[in-house]
Amino acid sequence: QVQLVESGGGLVQTGGSLRLSCAAPGRTFTFYRMGWFRQAPGKEREFVATIYRSGGTTYYTDSVKGRFTVVRDNAKNTVYLQMNSLTPMDTAVYYCAATLSGGTPYYSPTSYNYWGQGTQVTVSS
Repeated sequence: QVQLVESGGGLVQTGGSLRLSCAAPGRTFTFYRMGWFRQAPGKEREFVATIYRSGGTTYYTDSVKGRFTVVRDNAKNTVYLQMNSLTPMDTAVYYCAATLSGGTPYYSPTSYNYWGQGTQVTVSS
């Protein structure tokens, strides 16, 4: 069983920044692809960003391009989501996810086998 542990959520004002972390303690960080998703109250879980194993390939949903950056540190078994210029529209529970296989749509939650517990991000106006 793979455990993903998230941290870094919290309350921030509009225009502020947060950095989320997702760690896989005690496990070799060989996931093919890591993803970040978010789910606001009453809405479906949506794709935010993904990063491939090498760290050289990333994709973002349009609404966060230019504001969010996903990076990974394989030596620390950790992936990060740096979020800048936050707005109330970014308020949601953020989840990290991982998959060992490729060839599946990076934007679909069903493509990921393992999930973190979620961390709340709240942006006040």
